[in-house]
Amino acid sequence: MGVVVAVDGPAGSGKSSVSREAAVRLGYAFLDTGAAYRALAWAVLRAGLDPESTHDVEAVLDGFALHSADDPAERWVRVGDVDVTEAIRAPEVSAAVSGVARVPAVRSTLNDGFRARLAAASPGVVVEGRDITTVVAPDADVRVLLTARPEVRAARRARELPDQDHGKVAAAIAERDARDSRVVDFLEAAEGVTTLDSSDLDFDGTVEALVALVRRAPDRGLEPVR
Repeated sequence: MGVVVAVDGPAGSGKSSVSREAAVRLGYAFLDTGAAYRALAWAVLRAGLDPESTHDVEAVLDGFALHSADDPAERWVRVGDVDVTEAIRAPEVSAAVSGVARVPAVRSTLNDGFRARLAAASPGVVVEGRDITTVVAPDADVRVLLTARPEVRAARRARELPDQDHGKVAAAIAERDARDSRVVDFLEAAEGVTTLDSSDLDFDGTVEALVALVRRAPDRGLEPVR
C-alpha cells in the first residue's frame, strides 16, 4: 500500500476540489467517496424508488456497478455503462444522499470497495469523504479534517451554483449538515486528525496547506517542505 491521505469535512468545505488538486501536485491517485454515494442515490431515483426506504436502497445496491477515475486529472463517474458525472451533482441527488448513506448495508459495501482501492494505490492516494479519517481509513498516514465557517462554506457552494438562490443554498447546506451529523461526526476532528480551517485561505493556499501536511508526514520518506 502506498501513502494514504484521508480528508474529511462538511459540505462546502472544498474537500473534493482541494483533495483532487493536492493529488495532482503529489502525483497520487484520487478517490472521491462522496461520488459513490451520489451515484447510488442517482440510481435509486432513476429506478423510481424511495431513497429513504432501506428496502428500496438495498434493492438497488444489489448489483450496483460503480466505476470512477483514479487519475485526479480525469473527471468521470459511471454507473454501469451510464456516465453520471454531471447528473450526480443535481439538487435532487444531493437531497437524497443522506437517506441512502444511512443504510448500514450501503456503508459496509461501499467502504469495503473504498478500502480495496486504497490498498491498490501506488505511490499514494488522496481519499476524501465524510467518515474517511475515522471509519474507512483510520490508519491513514495523514488524516485531515478540512472545514470552514458555515457562512464561508455557503458562499463557496453558491459560487458553484450561480443559478440558485444564495439563501436556499445556505439553507440546503445547513440542512444537510444536520442530516449527515446523525450518521457520522464530521464537524469535530477525531484524535490524531489535523484540522485545516480554510475560512481565511483561498483555493491555492488551502491546497498548499494540505500538501505541506503530507510532505511533513513522518517516516514516509517524503520530500520535505521548503
